[in-house]
Amino acid sequence: MKILVATEKPFAAVAVEGIKKEVLAGGHEIAFLEKYTDKQQLLDAVKDADALIVRSDKITPEVLDAAPKLKIIVRAGAGYDSIDTAYAKSKNVVVENTPGQNANAVAELVFGLLVYTVRNFFNGKSGSELKDKKLGILAFGNVGRNVARIAKGFDMEVYAFDEFVPAEKIEAQGVHAAKNRDDLFKTCDIVSLHIPATDETRKSIGYDVVNQMHKGGILINTARKEVIDEDGLLKLMAERQDLKYIADIKPDKDADFAQFEGRYFATPKKMGAQTTEANTNAGIAAARQINAFFATGDEKFRVNK
Repeated sequence: MKILVATEKPFAAVAVEGIKKEVLAGGHEIAFLEKYTDKQQLLDAVKDADALIVRSDKITPEVLDAAPKLKIIVRAGAGYDSIDTAYAKSKNVVVENTPGQNANAVAELVFGLLVYTVRNFFNGKSGSELKDKKLGILAFGNVGRNVARIAKGFDMEVYAFDEFVPAEKIEAQGVHAAKNRDDLFKTCDIVSLHIPATDETRKSIGYDVVNQMHKGGILINTARKEVIDEDGLLKLMAERQDLKYIADIKPDKDADFAQFEGRYFATPKKMGAQTTEANTNAGIAAARQINAFFATGDEKFRVNK
């Protein structure tokens, strides 16, 4: 089988070697399309691919139609909203992700951004500390649990809410289980978003939700920009001079948010998984999952059932 690694944002060199080693050990052929700049390059490359490893690359119906031999796509990472999973299913193409491989990297970034924020973006003026602050985690999956683990090291009081995780499982991690999303925002000084971008969550975090936060509240988003109602949040930040918004990817209305100097910061590109370790872990996991799929039909991490 031919496995194509198609990455507009390439894997680290050590990850490439690890992926290559796994694929060849499985008895398959491997090809790379890295740093491509035109969609046609991707369309040409997938024509004879049996399997595809991607990062945040957009896999649209057009791409899927150009790949008649394709049987499986693995997104090296957790979020897979860049792939048209429903259309892939209609073409009998399995879509998988590699949950957990980037979790620590994203969680560490949360605290790098938070320290930067509470110290007033290192502008030389007196800031505050994270110790004893109430941190709310919205979604308690792999990343959320790692955020909670690190928060305890800062002596923060940690709360979480996840509609798919029972309260007792959250409490078992030494974390307070909020009753619901609104309770989390009302209770906490800082809320960290880890929800996926779905039909239910897109633009779900906006004026009314964030306005429940305490004076001096901080909203940090290392999930997806699509979950933010940007118009609503802009309106709220104009009204409430005490709120701060920190994001691991520029919002669509970055120029509008930039007016809130000292209360807004966004990374120019999504940086959550941008570590050598996360890069390597996710890439190798993707290769192993493809090997397992072709060897035994394993679909453990399928997301388009």
